[in-house]
Amino acid sequence: MFRPKLPTMPQPTGIITPLTVVEPTSITPGTPAPPPAQTARASTRPTIQVTPGTVLALVGGGTAVVLVVGAVLVSMLMAVAITGVSVALVAVILRLLVNDIHKGR
Repeated sequence: MFRPKLPTMPQPTGIITPLTVVEPTSITPGTPAPPPAQTARASTRPTIQVTPGTVLALVGGGTAVVLVVGAVLVSMLMAVAITGVSVALVAVILRLLVNDIHKGR
């Protein structure tokens, strides 16, 4: 019951071709071919032209991204800080109430 069942290896199906013997061939040395001449290939990628307008757009876009990310991070930090302060105040108030109950006031 607790022993795993191992699957049996499936047998190959279909047409099985017999192994063929490859006969070695002799290699005759010949004259070496001259190396191909180096030619400069034309680039298929378009060239990017940077104009002052695109530079200003990139700088403006980058600045906007940094400001938005910074605002989100600061707001998250403020939320954590406010939550921590409120939890600390509740803990102090509960402690004072528990102490007053134990003193019998």
